[in-house]
Amino acid sequence: MDASMFAIQPSSAEPIYRQIVEQLRRLIAGGQLASGDLLPSVRDVAGFHAINPMTVSRAYGMAETEGLLERLRGKGMAVAVTTRSTATQAQRMALLEAQLQALARHARELELPGDAVLRRLGKLLDE
Repeated sequence: MDASMFAIQPSSAEPIYRQIVEQLRRLIAGGQLASGDLLPSVRDVAGFHAINPMTVSRAYGMAETEGLLERLRGKGMAVAVTTRSTATQAQRMALLEAQLQALARHARELELPGDAVLRRLGKLLDE
């Protein structure tokens, strides 16, 4: 994994450290990150995304506290060995629930037809 794997949106209302932790949860649950995989260093992520290293360090620390990551002496952070690499589809869908509810609310507020929103989402998923 390299620092470009994180999609960080500085203008988002969600703090950057939470964006990183949420992405780690999804990448691990989806099997894109397996037990023992090394993460990019705090310095690499901060430099690539032009963010404060303390923000990345906070995210990694939170993920470590949750048991998602473990610190390997001399190597950095890695996906915890005890972490199940692939969650069930229902568990992975649960990670999207809040965003799906927000998307549905936004579409209703914009008075967009559901079929148009679903077509656009389908195109985005195919990219």
